[in-house]
Amino acid sequence: MKYLCLVYGEEQALQAMDDRHCVAFDDEVRRTGHCIASEALQPAATATTVRVRNGKLSVTDGPFAETKEILAGFYMIEARDLNEAIQIASKIPPAQVGSVEVRPIRPIRETVRALQKEGATHGVR
Repeated sequence: MKYLCLVYGEEQALQAMDDRHCVAFDDEVRRTGHCIASEALQPAATATTVRVRNGKLSVTDGPFAETKEILAGFYMIEARDLNEAIQIASKIPPAQVGSVEVRPIRPIRETVRALQKEGATHGVR
């Protein structure tokens, strides 16, 4: 069985965490073969919510969900910019009855590895 583990928490507390701990866990869970895909998300303020009602597209800045709505799944897509991502998201069938939140991926592993490489180049660990 596959599971999506969504990390929730107080945003300031999560941002205060050292990304290296998250990357170390990610490396380990990937090494064991348990990880299929993982990404850190940009802050919630970067989200865009897409709805289609009666054929009309509605775009709202930031995350927004009615309290009765639950997370039902995700699509990871490649798009040239936010506008293209919104157009793709508007075609996802559940957008007709629910909403699709569009949020950029935060390249946590790449950032940490670049910092580590830079530190190794300068003799810093």
